[in-house]
Amino acid sequence: MKKAKRLYIMMTIGSAVGVIAAFWQTLDKLALLKNPAQPLSCNLSSVFSCSNVLNSHQASVFGFPNSIMCLALFLILLTVAVVGLTGGVISKSMRFATQFLSLFTLGFAFWFLFESTYRIHAICIFCLFCFAGLLLVNASWLRINSADAKWMKRLTARGLDWFIWVLAAVVVSAAIAFKFYV
Repeated sequence: MKKAKRLYIMMTIGSAVGVIAAFWQTLDKLALLKNPAQPLSCNLSSVFSCSNVLNSHQASVFGFPNSIMCLALFLILLTVAVVGLTGGVISKSMRFATQFLSLFTLGFAFWFLFESTYRIHAICIFCLFCFAGLLLVNASWLRINSADAKWMKRLTARGLDWFIWVLAAVVVSAAIAFKFYV
């Protein structure tokens, strides 16, 4: 299997995970809007409490639920990934624009997980799935676009990019674990 095809498969999986998680989170937000006291299936404990997260002001930063924005962004990322996976030609400018979009979304996810952990004091499991999907998408875009940018090529040639993505996942996981379980 060609390297690019494997990367597009990874990107498709990450985007699909994000679409499913954002869609489910949107359904839960709608349920909360209908009945704020309704228990959600994703309320696993006082730490993993989607209700606490979805009822916070941070969950609607732009005036509408963040999950709707994430759903739209993941659908864009999924569409571009499927185009690449099926052999479609994606222009250089489109690839870099999509990478920028995925990096913006990852930055937003870092901010939101920080807010959830240290300000809301609860974690939404769907946000964790979105974050994991974004790591896969961003790792794939960096590898795909590395042929067109020297600094990316140097980063990926040594495998440092995989270290950075794994480190990001470990840092977020450790921050959550230390906040709630240590």
